[in-house]
Amino acid sequence: MPHPEIKLPSLKLKRREERRMKAGHLWVFSNEIDIRATPLRNFTPGELIRVDSHDGRFIGYGYVNPNSLICARLLSTEPKMIPDTGLLTDRIGAALRLRQRLYDEHCYRLIFGESDGLPGLVVDRYEDILVVQLTTAGMEAMKLNVIEALEKTIKPTGILLRNDLPVRALEGLKLYSEVASGNVPDEAHVRENEVMFRVPLTGGQKTGWYYDQRDNRSRLRRYVAGARVLDLFSYVGAWGLIAARHGATEVHCVDSSAAALELLRANAAVNHLDVSVTQGDAFDVLAALADSRRRFDIIVLDPPAFIPRRKDKPRGRAAYRRLNRQAMQLLAEDALLVSCSCSHHLTEDELISEINRAARQLGRRIQILERGGQAADHPVHPVIPETRYLKSLFCRVTGF
Repeated sequence: MPHPEIKLPSLKLKRREERRMKAGHLWVFSNEIDIRATPLRNFTPGELIRVDSHDGRFIGYGYVNPNSLICARLLSTEPKMIPDTGLLTDRIGAALRLRQRLYDEHCYRLIFGESDGLPGLVVDRYEDILVVQLTTAGMEAMKLNVIEALEKTIKPTGILLRNDLPVRALEGLKLYSEVASGNVPDEAHVRENEVMFRVPLTGGQKTGWYYDQRDNRSRLRRYVAGARVLDLFSYVGAWGLIAARHGATEVHCVDSSAAALELLRANAAVNHLDVSVTQGDAFDVLAALADSRRRFDIIVLDPPAFIPRRKDKPRGRAAYRRLNRQAMQLLAEDALLVSCSCSHHLTEDELISEINRAARQLGRRIQILERGGQAADHPVHPVIPETRYLKSLFCRVTGF
């Protein structure tokens, strides 16, 4: 039973619904709640609660959002560890120790939500600058605690809240971006695979940089010497500039954002690398390149999630198949396709199926050389499959 001084409203589960939480899962769904005993309408979004089994046994502490399908998320299963600044400080400290073992420089994803025991919280670190996303009503309610714990643990010179992502709308939260403490520059610097990148913080995508692809971009280096490379959805040039640094003879980068391509050009210049860029929709650019009979030895496809919701899966799978088919039309006879998906609703096997289907439609064959996932600063929770979202397949494409 919880410590007698800890008093939080109880959210009671139906009979036998605690088994998933006992196995380590952190989510409670609304259809698992005994609404006769504890009506969800009696709770306010973000309110701290304790979760109890049907017979009153303590399951854990967390926060509630009665308006969400995931109506509660657990933060602690220890009766004496109430969700407060102390708990946040402890979890952030544990996450920090892992990243310090992994990386020499202080540039990484510091907190990856559920996998670090802090559902609803994402933190990216750029040396002394932290970029924070609070994606749930519960974490939004604990915002001041989060900032206090980060300042105590990391002692940053600035904390930026990038709470302008659409997923917050599902929690009934407003979208905003603001400096929470200290001073935050418009840009940060990240060094990766012998290339220095300027990264947009206040105006970039999400938290500014995609640390999750770090290991996969490193894999690319062994293939690029002497190659003609096409980098689709290039953003500020991570894949393309690494290819140029490690021996590619030609690199062409494509993105729909003029601002991203402007920064890509600046990143190329400061690293003394030669790349060409095209602004436009990736599908349209691929079609134009096919019309001009261009050929590449390596094509990298790193698109945004085509399947943001489960109901989008049929249309999303078709989009992945179309993208890979158009890319393969531009590949030389014996070439490499790096095909990625960050849609957690699409499994690796399903992505492989769509790539293979696209190849067969063109009379081509694929061999899978390497399979990559997200980097180790995005750890996977063993019973929450949604935390394993990134797939990167290195495919040899032969034949015509």
